[in-house]
Amino acid sequence: MSSARDREASAVTDTLPVSLDDVRAARERIASDVVLTPCPHTMAFADVTGARLHLKLENLQRTGSFKDRGSLNRLLHLDEEERRRGVVTASAGNHAQAVAYHARRLGVPCTVVMPETAPLIKVANTEGYGARVIQLGDVLDDSAVEAYRLVDDEGFVMIHPFDDPRVIAGQGSMGLEILEQVPDVDVVIVPVGGGGMIAGIALAVRSLAPHVRIVGVEADAAPSARASRDAGEIVKIASSRTLADGIATKRIGDNTFPIIEALVDDLVSVTEEEIASAVLQLLERQKSVVEGGGAVSLAALAKGAVELGADQTAVLLVSGGNIDVNMVSRIIDRGLVADGRLARVLVRVPDLPGSLAGVTRLVASLGANVLETSHRRGFADISVGDVEILFTLETRGRAHVDGILARLDSEAMHVEEYT
Repeated sequence: MSSARDREASAVTDTLPVSLDDVRAARERIASDVVLTPCPHTMAFADVTGARLHLKLENLQRTGSFKDRGSLNRLLHLDEEERRRGVVTASAGNHAQAVAYHARRLGVPCTVVMPETAPLIKVANTEGYGARVIQLGDVLDDSAVEAYRLVDDEGFVMIHPFDDPRVIAGQGSMGLEILEQVPDVDVVIVPVGGGGMIAGIALAVRSLAPHVRIVGVEADAAPSARASRDAGEIVKIASSRTLADGIATKRIGDNTFPIIEALVDDLVSVTEEEIASAVLQLLERQKSVVEGGGAVSLAALAKGAVELGADQTAVLLVSGGNIDVNMVSRIIDRGLVADGRLARVLVRVPDLPGSLAGVTRLVASLGANVLETSHRRGFADISVGDVEILFTLETRGRAHVDGILARLDSEAMHVEEYT
């Protein structure tokens, strides 16, 4: 016997801009040219939650993200005249690469407008797939204005990154796969930018398994879906730059918003430090290279923003792996700082020969590695007989740092500051 929630979800899906039949048709249409990505059970994060976790690894798609699905489905709807005119899109990188790759494969001319802040690897890959790239604006919404101008002036067909029913249907193919790969799933946790991915997944999953809870995760710097939900209507936010560039949008979609409102149970957000830590954890523990936007599901789980029972099964969407190698070291450093494994300690000691050696010997005896040191004399508010020494330390974590600070204090080496 179906529950009231099940009946309500079934009734709601009948009124939405995308149907389960659309998603099923999209899956058939794109099946031969996208990767059926694995959704393995992982034990790497057993300390994060007692629940059973699976990772839907969309970073293993042909162009490194889930965007292959929706962009290809949209391109396959073009008629011959539209193919001759060519296509245009605005994207921070993942959708750009997917459209460029599949457009070249299908023989369709492609222009992509990308923000000036787009990661270099995404720009280079998009150009490598044969697209003409124009960089304009700080965020995706700025680039979209130029893309629509090109539609009007040059007659291109817009391939929207998220707010198109055909794109949403393509992304929904992930939902069908999840239900087949993890039939006992209780919760699906999905990154949210413009909403195309979570809208498609929620439509597919809740149509077939209404009991499954859908949770969306945004970056604190760009919570457009949360802002719109709180307002009860679509609103435009003033987003900031974020490590999760792939989900940094100022406005949720006209087509995605009603689906999210009807079928997504909760929307949570994560900080830059939490995103950096999740990227690092996926690299270290799961041996997976994941971009900021792809790691927010784990970040939300790690901060306790998603409630999971020990007897429940959750699927985390790892939506992409197109991370700029020039950014990796910075993200790793931020993750190490967030985990307490990279720390800066400012110590005040007598300005005498051997003081530095004494501190470094003590720190070394406690198992920490000194990466950098610097002295502060003239610009420090201290006695002329003292010196401040700023240490950058590599440690085992916050508990280890706390032990070091306590020992320094017991040895009369005054800790002035710790970050």
